[in-house]
Amino acid sequence: MKISTRGRYALRFMIDLALQNQDQYIALKDISARQSISLKYLEQIASLLSKHGLLTSIRGQQGGYKLARSPEKYSVGEVLRLTEGPLAPVACLDNPDLPCERVSVCKTLPFWKGLYKVIEDYVDNFSLADLVNQEPLKNS
Repeated sequence: MKISTRGRYALRFMIDLALQNQDQYIALKDISARQSISLKYLEQIASLLSKHGLLTSIRGQQGGYKLARSPEKYSVGEVLRLTEGPLAPVACLDNPDLPCERVSVCKTLPFWKGLYKVIEDYVDNFSLADLVNQEPLKNS
């Protein structure tokens, strides 16, 4: 599993908002500058997050974005699934309504299901607040 720039940037965007005054709307151009993310790309991510209720926004000179809830109420998994889609390590687990024709004989399926559960549990165990409060790793 590899997380794309869209997922990584969405998390950086959400963390940036969480670090700001939660009562104010923050302009995308300010976040773009702080995070070194293209404004055009950030607009696409903001639109997706807003459309699904993770952010609120207002237009105009004093417009911008802010979190719709407190940082503790967002899981990293929620943001990643929204921006990346299913986090399944193999395609056959992406859509349980369309099972693989080899499901009854697949010797690796239990392994993939176990890995998927570990991934889901891990990303759902971290909140946005956890990431905000986490110390960056030092390069050794």
